[in-house]
Amino acid sequence: MAGGHGGFEPVKLDPAIERWASMRENVFQHFKFTRRATRQVFTWGFVVPALIATIAVTYDNKYDWAGKQKGSSLLKGTPAKPQPVSEE
Repeated sequence: MAGGHGGFEPVKLDPAIERWASMRENVFQHFKFTRRATRQVFTWGFVVPALIATIAVTYDNKYDWAGKQKGSSLLKGTPAKPQPVSEE
């Protein structure tokens, strides 16, 4: 395995990366809801999902893919593709 055993370190540690990793592991201990953090939580937690859900429901009620033939409209409530009239 690639671990350091007996004082042997196969990978040179970068102090900046180690500080960043330590900060990321302990961010919950120092987190405060500032104006910027609150805005981001509200935007990404509520506004964006609500917008995506609204678009999904709108288009779910507008189109119907079930049993459609090539060339027929995908809009709900439209008649099926007309059959070609054969001249006899």
